[in-house]
Amino acid sequence: EVQLVESGGGLVQPGGSLRLSCATSGFTFDDYTMSWVRQAPGKGLEWVSTINLNGGRTYYEESMKGRFTISRDNAKNTLYLQMNSLKSEDTAVYYCAKGRYAMDYWGQGTQVTVSS
Repeated sequence: EVQLVESGGGLVQPGGSLRLSCATSGFTFDDYTMSWVRQAPGKGLEWVSTINLNGGRTYYEESMKGRFTISRDNAKNTLYLQMNSLKSEDTAVYYCAKGRYAMDYWGQGTQVTVSS
């Protein structure tokens, strides 16, 4: 059974940092591109970032470039998202997903709230 479990969300002040993790199981992690997607309150899904199989290539939504860093540890079957210089508009539920254009499995999400 494929499982993706996010953790690391929480309440942080503007300008602060958080590191999200996504522990995976049930598939060969290093055979797949992985992504982060978020959903802000009352809004649709927004793609955040994608990383290729070995972590050598990363892609970001324009507004997150320079603030967010996606990475992966294939030995631990875990995906990460380091988020710095957080803004109130980053408040959302963050999901990790298997794949990029066809994300066939998703985690349950972790809430990130940026507020003073």
